[in-house]
Amino acid sequence: MDPLFDELIGALRAGRDPGKAAGMEAYMKHHFIFLGLQKTERLQIGDPYIRDKSGEKQIDWSFVQRLWDLPEREFQYTALHYLGKMQNSLHKTDIPRLKSYICAKSWWDTVDSIAPLVGSVNLHFPEIKKEFLSDWFRDPDLWVRRASIIFQLKYKSDTDTEFLSRAILNNCSGKEFFLNKAIGWALREYSKTDPAWVRAFIQRHALHPLSVREGSKYI
Repeated sequence: MDPLFDELIGALRAGRDPGKAAGMEAYMKHHFIFLGLQKTERLQIGDPYIRDKSGEKQIDWSFVQRLWDLPEREFQYTALHYLGKMQNSLHKTDIPRLKSYICAKSWWDTVDSIAPLVGSVNLHFPEIKKEFLSDWFRDPDLWVRRASIIFQLKYKSDTDTEFLSRAILNNCSGKEFFLNKAIGWALREYSKTDPAWVRAFIQRHALHPLSVREGSKYI
């Protein structure tokens, strides 16, 4: 057993606020239960433990899994905070693990935090697009497909537009809100770098109105 883990869990649970938890649960459509810790409170409580844990050289995946298995949503956020601190230790062999967390207890809040971790791995190991990610934009799980669209979100001029095009075009024909929103989000962000490319892409392809509206915001 990891005493640091037990101390972290105890400290976070000691900050439980049922009143705030009710509002958070309603905001998240009652998909998850919450302790009622706002982000600033959660980080203030958890940061000392995460700093100690992230001082280790290798990612402790059992620590991540134990946090993920707990019912309250703040524990998944804490696991992702830890992985964010350890992202330079991520290897391409960790991509299946990251995918497993995309698929477990899935919603936009965790998926949109895991996608940048995938993006970080890809910057160091660009071969993962061929080895793993080229299958993601056709995955049965919509959240995996969303991650394939947005993992390059902050790449700017490093964006692989060929891959982005394939990810979008494999997911733009339906009415799924979270995919159409992701497409628009990805186009909007890239338009800050290359508005001409985004403008031409939108004109050339039949995208959902939501995607067009989001993607055209800055052009």
